[in-house]
Amino acid sequence: MAKWTAFPQLGEYDFDATGVKKHWSRLHAGDAEPLPLDAAVLDAWVLFHNGDYQRAAEAGLKAGADGITVANKATAVYANYLEKKEKIKLDLFMEVAQRAEALAVQDAKNANAWYWQAYALGRYSQGISVAKALAQGLGGKVKEALERCIKLQPKHADAHIALGAFHAEVIDKVGTLIGGMTYGAKKDIGLKLFQDALKLNPASPIGMIEYANGLVMLEGDKKLKDATRLYEQAAASKPADATEHLDVALARAELDD
Repeated sequence: MAKWTAFPQLGEYDFDATGVKKHWSRLHAGDAEPLPLDAAVLDAWVLFHNGDYQRAAEAGLKAGADGITVANKATAVYANYLEKKEKIKLDLFMEVAQRAEALAVQDAKNANAWYWQAYALGRYSQGISVAKALAQGLGGKVKEALERCIKLQPKHADAHIALGAFHAEVIDKVGTLIGGMTYGAKKDIGLKLFQDALKLNPASPIGMIEYANGLVMLEGDKKLKDATRLYEQAAASKPADATEHLDVALARAELDD
């Protein structure tokens, strides 16, 4: 594994196993991942929440079983926020998608196996262009995996966000009529998914950001003020860990542009 770019504020978040356990419900309000029983998996999560993504991924893979989810989340977050080279980023997303798909085959009731498959394919699709990804049939795979995730774990806020983004991006790229008829994308469903996500995890900066983006895609410029307000809320959020730190930084950077 090539050396990954370090999280810029490494050391700012200093969780240990006890701290991660204590704050588990807040740290995992987005992905609804159950507290692991395996100490090695918990240690991998400690590395993840501190922003040591490469070591978290390596520790998760080494632990196996539930550790695969840590590895997938660490790899996906790293690829999304910190990897600068587009080809490496896309390769990492495909790696996550393949690992998550294999995990879903082994354990079909693992909600996050379905979620990380969908998330990684969704980000990969954005990288190659949503239109191209839809032509390759990736849209249906993303939608189905997210719907499976939500059925297995109705409180999975991040899956609601991702599925809302799916509806918004499809409609934005191909229009309401084709989006609805061909891909099952609906404006009202997309908006409700974003709203439900923020009810499940009100403190989520990425939930606010994605809802803002979705509002503009689905409702147009008339919702720019609402979208800006959501970005401002995200930018003013207090991050719970390294990943939320990256989300808040993203919101601030967008507002500064």
